[in-house]
Amino acid sequence: MSEPKAMSLRFPDPGQRAAIAAAAKAAGVSMQEYILSAAYERATAVESAFLEHFRASAARSGDAFAAEPGTTDPSTEQRAAEQQARRDLERDGRDHAA
Repeated sequence: MSEPKAMSLRFPDPGQRAAIAAAAKAAGVSMQEYILSAAYERATAVESAFLEHFRASAARSGDAFAAEPGTTDPSTEQRAAEQQARRDLERDGRDHAA
């Protein structure tokens, strides 16, 4: 089996390369490891932010469904339709879980 190729590190800006090389050296790792670690940290930070905002959105949606009729909805009919949609979703969820 052949050895995996090293990551190609090309930087159009020599100053950028020097800064990354210095940071990697200070961290005691290769430039590849430094760049990959930074990319992983950024990706997990983006994921965490997405999940945080998703949970907040889900909580707001749950609060809207739990609200008393007339407090947030423009009409009783719309509230009844939303409650029926919620029951349908819950029923479909139970049907798929079984």
